[in-house]
Amino acid sequence: MRADAKKNRDHLLVVAGTAIAEQGADVSLRDIARQAEVGLTTLLRHFPTREALLDALLRTSFDELATKAGELEMSNSPEDALLTWLRDCVACATEFRGVTTLMAAAIEDTDSALHDSCVTMRAAGARLLIRAQDVGIARTDLDGTDLFALVAALAWLGDQASLASRADHLFDVVSSAILVKAGS
Repeated sequence: MRADAKKNRDHLLVVAGTAIAEQGADVSLRDIARQAEVGLTTLLRHFPTREALLDALLRTSFDELATKAGELEMSNSPEDALLTWLRDCVACATEFRGVTTLMAAAIEDTDSALHDSCVTMRAAGARLLIRAQDVGIARTDLDGTDLFALVAALAWLGDQASLASRADHLFDVVSSAILVKAGS
């Protein structure tokens, strides 16, 4: 990619990230292009669909979460690893308003630009959940898909102005429902 094209792409991602964080995932692509001071055609040349734009924004974060899951798996207790990753994952999904609905749909849609990133994130969480289950501290009736759904639900709470103040409390409620005392 030419240097000027990369600079335009990077600038579009910064502007789009801010717009989506403020206005939500359904913000007009035309508005993003206008805020970036480029034409809509330039935006669409780099990101032909809304999902492609969201994938570019989220992929780095999701890849970092997958990497972090591996690091947590090696350096933390199963409980701490799972809870730390879960909290980070919810924070990532909450960063861009309205993205949780798209994530939930993308996990099942193999044609979605977001599919691979979401599958990678789900697999990372599943590994941490299985590790916690193997030592008897997590419910065994949950799987990676359930964990992914709980992340989406918790992130959705953060998107709701009237419920955002309850998000931390509800995270604690959900995490205590995932974890069990050994021997219970």
